[in-house]
Amino acid sequence: MARVAAEERVVIIGGGLAGLTAAVRLSSRCAVTVLDARPRLGGQILTETHGGGVIERGAEGFVFRSDALPRLAAAVGLSDQLIGQSVTRSYGFDGERLRVLAPGEAATFLGFQVPRDDLGLGIRSFRRGMGSLVLALTAHLDGRVGLRAGIAAEHVELRSAGARVVLDDGARLEADAVIVATPARVAANLLQQEFDPQASALLAAPVLSSVTVELAFSREAVDYPLDATGFVVAQDVQQDGLRACTFTSAKFADRSTSERVLLRLFFRPEPEQLEGPLAVNDEGWVGRAMDGLRRALHVTGEPLASWVSRWPGALPVFDDAHRAAVAQLEASLADTPIELAGSAFHGPGIDAAVRSGEGAAERLLARLA
Repeated sequence: MARVAAEERVVIIGGGLAGLTAAVRLSSRCAVTVLDARPRLGGQILTETHGGGVIERGAEGFVFRSDALPRLAAAVGLSDQLIGQSVTRSYGFDGERLRVLAPGEAATFLGFQVPRDDLGLGIRSFRRGMGSLVLALTAHLDGRVGLRAGIAAEHVELRSAGARVVLDDGARLEADAVIVATPARVAANLLQQEFDPQASALLAAPVLSSVTVELAFSREAVDYPLDATGFVVAQDVQQDGLRACTFTSAKFADRSTSERVLLRLFFRPEPEQLEGPLAVNDEGWVGRAMDGLRRALHVTGEPLASWVSRWPGALPVFDDAHRAAVAQLEASLADTPIELAGSAFHGPGIDAAVRSGEGAAERLLARLA
């Protein structure tokens, strides 16, 4: 492949894993700018530390068989931090008791879109959490590309040579190529001006929301061995949208001190629970989490700390209509310097996001060569 001239300018809209992965691939051969409307980079990855523990507020890992994540970790010097689960057994809660599930049964029951070969293998992460990857990526890219968080793009225009990204403050960025690495509905708004009706079809992209509640307890407050990854709740006995609980301090090594237990509960909220007059506040979600825990485990006392994380519309659903809409839009982009990247377009999950970012960068480089 011919070397791309240093003056080739690429704007990546979206600073999640797909966008940052694409930036890594492009940074040595193009002048790259990454924009993200949010005040931080990393998308659905958000890790905190507290009391010697690691708190995942977003994605907690990636499918075990992924080769894209180890490849990306190697590129940013993080290979030695990869870890697998300490345990793989999972429980199911039937409303009365916990029972051991068959390998893969938990993912299947929860509707995770996991390839058959990955069922039962669990996930991998990094020793200090998924946020380690975002920190390593941004450190690797610092000084190589322009990283601009808190900057929102309004729309993308085609030019006689290249494209123009118009920002919401009216500023314009001229580019030889653009990668749109945003949620599907955001991409629809960015591309509507030039690519209707194909872009507008993404406004109907199906998504699900999530709320997670992480709770820290003293070890003696939880009278259960916590010898599994956690438990899933049978659909017909779910209450308040609680679908599962991860035994965080047991699932991965070094996630908590020996004196503490970390438990993370996953809810599928109703839309009105996230915004509007019926929205549930943090205290309300913690109360729901405690109610759910006490149904399945013997827990005494109150948590030492809690973290409530809301992810509205963050989980794409790949039905036939959405796949067709993405295919049609990509067909209309085929002869333009614009690429789509991310789990909103090319499959859900962290692994899919990284592979999508890699693919978008490689296609763009081939076009610019």
